[in-house]
Amino acid sequence: MTSADHLHPNGTASGRSGETVPPLRKDAERNRERILAAARQAYAEAGLEVSMAEVARRAGVGIATLFRRFPTREDLIDAVFADRMDAYLAAVTTALADPDPWDGFTGYIEAICAMQAADRGVADLLTMTFPTAKALEAKRARAYDALMQLVDRAKAAGRLRPDFTSQDVVILLMANAGVVSATGQAAPDAWRRLVGYMLQAFAVHEPAGLPAAPTPTALYRAMLHLGRAGRADA
Repeated sequence: MTSADHLHPNGTASGRSGETVPPLRKDAERNRERILAAARQAYAEAGLEVSMAEVARRAGVGIATLFRRFPTREDLIDAVFADRMDAYLAAVTTALADPDPWDGFTGYIEAICAMQAADRGVADLLTMTFPTAKALEAKRARAYDALMQLVDRAKAAGRLRPDFTSQDVVILLMANAGVVSATGQAAPDAWRRLVGYMLQAFAVHEPAGLPAAPTPTALYRAMLHLGRAGRADA
């Protein structure tokens, strides 16, 4: 600092022009928000396999800055998806409030599969576990407990097949994540067909009708997309 500069009592610096330089903590907070925004977009587009280096590049910060704010990948995922896990938990809470146990169950399945379709990061998040991301995993545990209540209600109502287990939800989410990834923008509603089939399989009495199948052209475009993605990874 030159003789023409001086410190204000609040710790900010004032230069020759009289401009006040914001304290470092504001710069750090801005960097944090830029990192979170970049990670959120990257994960939504490409899933959770996006590297920390790529997040730093998108955020316009150095990798050291990123690791100062988020020492591990799990720390970053925890921060990025805090609101998504709130929505995941809210979906099962809403389902439990439905007076019809089967409508509550099917509404929940459709809601979380729609979350996967809207965000590749969520598609991955719901089929992975992150033991060191304590806040995220705590919400996941609460959602699981509520899901089991939902399953028990639907079984007691005689609508959900008695051999259904919580593992079947995980299998469905894994399958749905694969469909969402494969079809992309070419057939963006293809996942609804899969979910419709699975809900019929879960039911004691099959509900009538299924969502419309993707058109042959849409599926062909999706297959072309997968082929190009495979060549790019080679």
